[in-house]
Amino acid sequence: MRTALCDRLGIEHPIIGFTPSEHVAAAISRAGGLGVLGCVRFNDADELDAVLDWMDENTGGRPYGVDVVMPSTVPAEAADVDLEAMIPDEHREFVRRTLTSLGVPELPDDAAKGDAVLGWLHSVARSHVDVALKHPVKLIANALGSPPPDVIGRAHEHGVLVAALAGKAEHARRHVDKGVDIVVAQGHEAGGHTGEIATMVLVPEIVDAVGEEVPVLAAGGIGSGRQVAAALALGASGAWMGSYWLATKEYTMTLGESAMQRALLAADSSDTVRTRIYTGKPARLLKTRWTDAWSEQDAPSPLPMPLQNILVSEAHQRIMRSDDPEVVSMPVGQIVGRMNAVRDVDEVMRDLLREAGETFTRLDGIR
Repeated sequence: MRTALCDRLGIEHPIIGFTPSEHVAAAISRAGGLGVLGCVRFNDADELDAVLDWMDENTGGRPYGVDVVMPSTVPAEAADVDLEAMIPDEHREFVRRTLTSLGVPELPDDAAKGDAVLGWLHSVARSHVDVALKHPVKLIANALGSPPPDVIGRAHEHGVLVAALAGKAEHARRHVDKGVDIVVAQGHEAGGHTGEIATMVLVPEIVDAVGEEVPVLAAGGIGSGRQVAAALALGASGAWMGSYWLATKEYTMTLGESAMQRALLAADSSDTVRTRIYTGKPARLLKTRWTDAWSEQDAPSPLPMPLQNILVSEAHQRIMRSDDPEVVSMPVGQIVGRMNAVRDVDEVMRDLLREAGETFTRLDGIR
């Protein structure tokens, strides 16, 4: 299964896998796709540099990419702005009260408290780009649309392609006008930040909007070879998959055995909710007692980004350590209903290719 995009990226199969795990990303690349490492978890550029060194040594010479979180316009990040002081007391009290009612324990005294907001800052995202361009990355993707023009220019100077996510055809056209090479058409079904239009409708709209010369990747609700084949039938040049890799053995290697994977395996496709409680922007999460609490009448409205990140940062740490699948806070798409077992990446890739091939054969017989 090859498309013209495979030649541009130097990969065997038109399957691009986004993941926060370097073990998953490397395994996807070794299996013939393109692993794309999410960088938002790295507050420290040196830490990212070390992980990319590991990627260089563990991808078998295969190409890989990175994903950053960078708005197209440079926001003000004044050092004298006390973001913590901007969070209302009623929001803090709600989080405290909710965690107590859910039975989520406090962090141990010796637990390091992470600064969740840093990875979402424009300046930190730029440091991620600086680090990535020192490595043989093939692609820089941006989760918040097209990066600023100078970032696109620098990537192109290094021979690196730039991809940007789009939830509307008009967004895709703007990305291409700014120099973006690949558009990721992310439908409503996707996990994390996502728009209002479903993948089946969005992909052909964006394909038509950007023209034949611009590759489009279909994203949202893809977790089988039939769905990969459907993406190609809609005019996409490949599939962008994120949620599906959460139920892999390699993901466990990054974060260890977790309540998160147990929660994902038990969920069906109706067990997600699109909400602003994770970051302040609409994002699809696994539906749990934590998300339910934020929909109660006495719950405050989520704060804008990055204040919501700061508000729930320690809560997320506590939830992760609690090892309770009923309160997990995790972005995931509606494809979670197909995530029924923990398998290794190579097996997942083989199944995707096998079923896609069977689908093409079946369709070829339809007259």
